Amino acid sequence: MRRVVMGAVLGILALVVPISAAAAPAPPSSAYRVPGVDNATTRTAVANQGVEILGGGRDYLEVLATPVQAERLRAGGLRLVSLPAAAPLPLPVAPGQFPIGYQGYHTYRQLTTELDSLAASHPNQVAVSSYGKSAQGHPLLLVKISDDVRTDKHEPEVLFSCAQHAREHITVEMCLHIVRRLAQGYGTDPAITRLLKSREVWVVPMANPDGAEYDISTGLFSMWRKNRQPTPENSEIGTDLNRNWGDEWACCDGSSANPANDTYRGPAPFSAPETAQLRDWVNSRVIGGVQQITAHIDFHSFSELVLWPYGFTTSDTGPGLNKSDADTFRKLGEQMAATNGYTPEQSSHLYINDGSIADWMWAQHHVWSYTLEMYPTSLTQGGFYPPASVIDRETTRNDAAVDLLLNYADCVPRIIGAHCAAR
Repeated sequence: MRRVVMGAVLGILALVVPISAAAAPAPPSSAYRVPGVDNATTRTAVANQGVEILGGGRDYLEVLATPVQAERLRAGGLRLVSLPAAAPLPLPVAPGQFPIGYQGYHTYRQLTTELDSLAASHPNQVAVSSYGKSAQGHPLLLVKISDDVRTDKHEPEVLFSCAQHAREHITVEMCLHIVRRLAQGYGTDPAITRLLKSREVWVVPMANPDGAEYDISTGLFSMWRKNRQPTPENSEIGTDLNRNWGDEWACCDGSSANPANDTYRGPAPFSAPETAQLRDWVNSRVIGGVQQITAHIDFHSFSELVLWPYGFTTSDTGPGLNKSDADTFRKLGEQMAATNGYTPEQSSHLYINDGSIADWMWAQHHVWSYTLEMYPTSLTQGGFYPPASVIDRETTRNDAAVDLLLNYADCVPRIIGAHCAAR
C-alpha cells in the first residue's frame, strides 16, 4: 500500500502522516508544479508517468512525483518547480477526529447527526435514508429535499454528490450546505421556495465514508483518495471510485491497472460496492421509462474548475453526445463558472480520465452531469486540506451555480434556445 508523507509540501499538507510504520517504505515523493502544460495531450502524458496529479489550472499541473518520475519528466523537456517546505506537524486532537484548525469539518458520525437533526426540524422538506452500504458497512447516506418529501412527484430531479475521493472533505461540507440552505430557505426565501415546489433534490453527501474516516483515523491527514476495499489476490487496499464507473471503463489510459496507484480503477466496472449501489439507485429513478434525474453535480477538490463530459476523449463530441449537447454543456458550464469564478472546460482538457461518474451519467441516462472542483487552486493555499475557516465562504460561493442548475433542470437545452420534449 502506498503511504505518502508530505515532507516537501507547504504548511497545511504537513498534516499528512503514514498510517502504518510496519508497511514497506515507498519511494519518497515530492510535490512539484509543472508549468507550461496547456494541452490535454501533454497533461495526459504527465499523468501517465505514474505521478499523482493533485490539481491544476489552464497551463500547469501540481503533482507528487518520486525522484525517478521527476527525472523522467525533466528528460521529456518539462520544467518542475518544487513547492515550499512544510511547517512543523501540529498535534492531533484525537484519533478519528479532525486536527486543530479543521474541527469545522464533519466526521461521518457528525454528518449523520446533523442530517438527522435537519430532518427532524424540517420533516416535510428533508428525509434521510441510504442507498446501500460501503465496503466496511457504513450506510451510504442519501438525502431528499422537496416541498413534500414523502410524495414522489413527477418533477425534474437534481442530484448532488460529494466525496467520492476520501481526502476531499470540503466537498462533504458543500453537500451539507446545500441540504441546510434549501431546508432552511423553504418558506422563508421566495427563490428557494419556488425551486422546491417544482424540483426534487437528492444529495449524496459522503459517497466514500470508509475512505473519509480512514483519512483522519490517526487524528492527522493521510492523503487517502480511494475506498477501503481489499484488492483480490493483492495486499493493496482501495479503488478510485471515480475511475470505477462503467462507461468507457479502462478505455483510454485515463486510469491505472496498478492497485497501488491512486487512480486504480478496480478489477472490473462497478467492482466497488459504493459505485455499484449508487448506480443501482440512479437506475431506479427511471420511472415509466423516463429518468427522473435531469441534472447532476459531482463535487471534488481542488483546482476551482467547472468540468463536463466527456473525460475519455478530447473530442467535443462522442457517442451519444452531439454538437448541440456539447454547446449546451459548455454554455451552462460557462454560466456556472461566471457565478463562482471557476475555470470552465471539458473534463478531458484537464487530462484524459475514464470510468468517471459524469461520463456514465450522460452516456447511460443523458443526465446533464458536471464536475465542480472546489477551492483552492493550489497546494500553496492548502490543497486538499484548506482550513475550516474557509468552509462558509467556499460553500456559499457555489450557491448561485447550484441555483442555476436547479433553474434549468426542467430543460437544460433551454440555455441555448432549444426545446425539450414533454416529460
